[in-house]
Amino acid sequence: MDARGAVPALAAAPRLAQRLREYLEGEQILDARYRLQKMPGGSVALPVLGEKLTEQHLRALRKSGPQEVPCRLTWLQDPVPSKAASVRTPAQKLCHELQRLVVGLGKSWSEELERDVPRSWQRHGDLVLLSEDSFSAALWEKLGPALWETVASALGAQRVARRGRVSPGGMRSPSVTLLLGQDGWVEHVDNGIRYTFDVTKCMFSPGNITEKLRVASLPCSGEILVDLYAGIGYFTLPYLVHAAAAFAHACEWNRHAVEALRRNLALNGVQDRCRIHHGDNRQLQLQDVADRVNLGLIPSSEEGWPVACRVLKKDTGGVLHIHHNVEALPAQAHQQQPGVSRDEQRPTEEAGSVGWEDREREHQSPKDMENCGKEAQAARVRPEWQRWAKAAATRIRGLLEELHRQPWRTSILHIEAVKSYAPHVQHVVLDLECRPTLPADESGYPW
Repeated sequence: MDARGAVPALAAAPRLAQRLREYLEGEQILDARYRLQKMPGGSVALPVLGEKLTEQHLRALRKSGPQEVPCRLTWLQDPVPSKAASVRTPAQKLCHELQRLVVGLGKSWSEELERDVPRSWQRHGDLVLLSEDSFSAALWEKLGPALWETVASALGAQRVARRGRVSPGGMRSPSVTLLLGQDGWVEHVDNGIRYTFDVTKCMFSPGNITEKLRVASLPCSGEILVDLYAGIGYFTLPYLVHAAAAFAHACEWNRHAVEALRRNLALNGVQDRCRIHHGDNRQLQLQDVADRVNLGLIPSSEEGWPVACRVLKKDTGGVLHIHHNVEALPAQAHQQQPGVSRDEQRPTEEAGSVGWEDREREHQSPKDMENCGKEAQAARVRPEWQRWAKAAATRIRGLLEELHRQPWRTSILHIEAVKSYAPHVQHVVLDLECRPTLPADESGYPW
């Protein structure tokens, strides 16, 4: 009999079914995921865990004596899920279907295989993207296309891909293998913005959604934006679609990301308000155009700081949004950290910088301030983030003064915690306001 996809069972006369059930439960080999089932001829079949059923069990059941339960091994071709098993999570359903596949092919299901089945994945429309550490056991490769067809069916997908290590280098290209399907183009919707991209060529970080929402709420009406690391438009699009920026210059050197960016601008109807600069942004010819510059590269966007200073409007300046990974001590160690006073743990106002906390409160309602206070307690700005922000503000002020040969001031408006990047490493964004000050002849500067 072809047992592919079937479930093993022991069949016995109805009057012996209860005794057989008690024995199987005692030996922990009854498969509780399925119901008992009537068989042709009147016998009752009890599903069993095939990998645990042994010849010794069968001999014990068939021997003469008080416990004798004449039975035979059979297969349930269309097993009916038990009431308890009928409500399963997607991960449980996936594991169940894979177990059926493996056992149906005459292989043994094991704890090693069960540990190898993913418990989570990314979903992009009809494509599921698996983690790099899933399905690493040797048996999976032997199953061929049947494995990926089973995964797709269990998860209600049409295509399956698996993530690998991110390729080294500035492109940060993903290493993704398409396992089932013809192409890797998918569509993802965040905050009403449509993104399309090829998962085998471009990265998409759902962890940045909080920053994309924040960007969408910024007052950018009439402004010119320069996005120095545009990618597929992660931040370019929220600035254009929701924050009402008048025009954007999007810089990107990965050709696959550029192709996705072109499609995304058209998908969202903002292609006429954006110019794509394909290539190394360090060679960008733009200058004196931007009211706002986005530097969304981690672990550091520092190489782009001179470019950001050059594209800012020289007469009025603007705001830089600087992404960076900052290493910090665990939260409980802050109070014991040597050399950091309580005052240092709060944003302060100094010459050339302003406390961002006070600046934000000027524009908040009492209710907003209450909500903000609760959030601040949950994610207070850490001393390490503040020290990095002050150092960045000083460095950028120096770059601007060297470039324009006149004094500038840099003001820390806000420090946003985006997400944890690694243990004790936080992805943060610094909102830095940069403005020219007095003319050179009034400032006392030697130039």
